Amino acid sequence: MEIKVCGMRESENIFRLIEEINPDWMGLIFYSKSPRFVSDEQSLELAKISISKVGVFVNETEAEILRKEALFNLKAVQLHGGESPEFVEELSKKTKAEIWKVISVNDRIDWGTLKSYFPFVSKFLFDTASPKHGGTGKKFDWSILETYPFDKGFLLSGGIDEESGEEVLTFAAKNPMMLGVDLNSKFEDAHGLKNIEKLKNFIQQLPRN
Repeated sequence: MEIKVCGMRESENIFRLIEEINPDWMGLIFYSKSPRFVSDEQSLELAKISISKVGVFVNETEAEILRKEALFNLKAVQLHGGESPEFVEELSKKTKAEIWKVISVNDRIDWGTLKSYFPFVSKFLFDTASPKHGGTGKKFDWSILETYPFDKGFLLSGGIDEESGEEVLTFAAKNPMMLGVDLNSKFEDAHGLKNIEKLKNFIQQLPRN
């Protein structure tokens, strides 16, 4: 199961995360309204970190996404806003990074709307709908995804906490296209500062390659 720890920012915290957990992905948030926003001033240090980095963007311009990709050495671009399939198609022609499209979930999903993204994204990420575009600490109704009809993998996000291991495993057993989990606010001591022990307690419950 893939592990993405999102909303990282503090250097010492990041180095400890890599040393003690070494997740598959580390998310850097480039949405200026987020309390976990990462500024350009941190690029020299963060670009050198070997872990695969995901840049999180909300309705950002193509030029700025590509600039951040180069500046921070991003391996994936996570689009967390209302980006259209046409925008994603154009971005896919210019980026070397994987593209992940976030689907914000309320009480239902129109599966047909996802089809237009298929040729251009590596995976989907399902998160709890919020005007803040993530970081709510709230779960949506995961049973909505039990009708997921596609052969493209996805990550599960939204309100996963230290006690969610058994629930995640049960869900994964029913949903073979689930690739892994995205962890953020429920594992924080402060915005952008993760509690490594809580992460370890959760992750040790999951199978990993």
